[in-house]
Amino acid sequence: MRIRQAITGYFTKSEITIWSVSMLFVIVSFFLFDRENYMILFNSLIGVTYLIFNAKGNPIGQVLVIIFSILYGMISYSFSYYGEMITYLGMTMPMAVFALIAWLRNPFQGNMAEVTVGTMHRREVIFMILLTAVVTQIFYYILRYFGTANLIPSTLSVTTSFLAVYLTFRRIPWFAIAYAANDIVLIILWALASMADSRYISVLVCFIVFLFNDLYGFFSWQKMKKRQAAELEQAL
Repeated sequence: MRIRQAITGYFTKSEITIWSVSMLFVIVSFFLFDRENYMILFNSLIGVTYLIFNAKGNPIGQVLVIIFSILYGMISYSFSYYGEMITYLGMTMPMAVFALIAWLRNPFQGNMAEVTVGTMHRREVIFMILLTAVVTQIFYYILRYFGTANLIPSTLSVTTSFLAVYLTFRRIPWFAIAYAANDIVLIILWALASMADSRYISVLVCFIVFLFNDLYGFFSWQKMKKRQAAELEQAL
């Protein structure tokens, strides 16, 4: 009873609905198309859950991202998506650790369950774009060397993933849009995988669900940014 009250007191009705419907889609798609690889199911449920915590700016979301990255790397390896494996194990997971530290160090007015929304100056935006271009170029040759399946989409996944983790680390609301762009790339990748093996349709559905959750996360952070600015203004 207390757990239920804590959940309903923290999450809005809309957020509980989004999380519940997302979980339902993931579970149904798994039992329709897979029914064997429970790692995919478990990881998808972790993914849906970390997205709703990230939408609230809660550091718990970053802890779940770390777990998700490890399992997703293993799943990607099974289909020779070395780009996804390298990206999540070598970039997303380490950056999630840094993001977790940054979020814990920047609570909003002492509230450890909500991070302070960050800001970026124009020079840093230019630096981020140039760094993303360099990372993309490096990973392209790495992925080509390892014979990565669907090389171009896999490289685009690196680009969008790096933008997403960088913006997450800097606590910028646009990280959710970068993740949404990454979701679109991953939808393409796993649609191609699903043509070869129908079991991967459950992973495809997972990222379709992620796309809608990330879009919600962006609007949630925009509202959070305005509320924090108003509260800080009132405190002055």
